[in-house]
Amino acid sequence: MRLAELIMDPDADIGTIAAFLDNLAGPQRWAQLQGLGRAQQRTLYRKATSDAIDLTHFVADADPLVEVIHDGLNTLPVAPPLRRFQKRFCRPAAAAPGADAARLFGYNEGPTRRLLGPGYFVATSTAEDPAWRGHGGVVVDYFQVPDTAVAEGWPRIVPNGRGLQRFVYYQTRDFVRGVSAHVAIGAAFKRDRPLDHYFVLCRRD
Repeated sequence: MRLAELIMDPDADIGTIAAFLDNLAGPQRWAQLQGLGRAQQRTLYRKATSDAIDLTHFVADADPLVEVIHDGLNTLPVAPPLRRFQKRFCRPAAAAPGADAARLFGYNEGPTRRLLGPGYFVATSTAEDPAWRGHGGVVVDYFQVPDTAVAEGWPRIVPNGRGLQRFVYYQTRDFVRGVSAHVAIGAAFKRDRPLDHYFVLCRRD
């Protein structure tokens, strides 16, 4: 059974989906995720849970300022090649190696980055906010941008209200739920309202 079919199977819960993904090698896992459209991603978001993810999911045991790449696919109404992107994360310099991070820094890399801008964000846990917790265990917050050093080679930090990226990232938050050891599913919110746009992320080993 393909992942898209498994997600739409009403008898398949998130545990079954996670086991399927965890049994695949990295390239196979990403190939399965690339076959997900809006209906599958919406259903996956509803089946996933906030409690199955925290900030460690995004950076594993990487040291501060070491880039960790997540390949992504969103449901925006654009040409298929433009729906593929990467979210790149790092721990801040002040984070102690091996310690649980209070926040992560990141930006969006993809074919539109040079035109639109990097879409910097700060990712935090939603554990202390019951309203946010219902949306996802982690919030990727574009209201904030990194205020200290980021990983070497990342683009210049600019506010999301500047330039063309204002139309994509400004006043936006993505809420992310856990799917499996490497995979997460997110939903975009603009001014705290859901947009019915989703994205899957797959962390590279």
